[in-house]
Amino acid sequence: MSYPQPEPELIESPLNRSLERGGRRLEVHIVHLATKRGWTLEVVNDHNTSIVWDDRFETDRAADAAFRSALAEEGFEAFLDKD
Repeated sequence: MSYPQPEPELIESPLNRSLERGGRRLEVHIVHLATKRGWTLEVVNDHNTSIVWDDRFETDRAADAAFRSALAEEGFEAFLDKD
């Protein structure tokens, strides 16, 4: 007999946020599982398209720095769906 596994505790960074430009929105999600090391970075646009970094980051600040770097290099539009 198998028992349901408890959901792992998800810790959210205080650096999570929404950004809006020209009526378009991005949600920045920086999280980690309480049972594992490393933070993950995901950006979700207003069409629910998700971009997830393959790397795990040592700190939530490092994940945020990776997002800010990508935003500066590629621009806000790089995270949007091509219409």
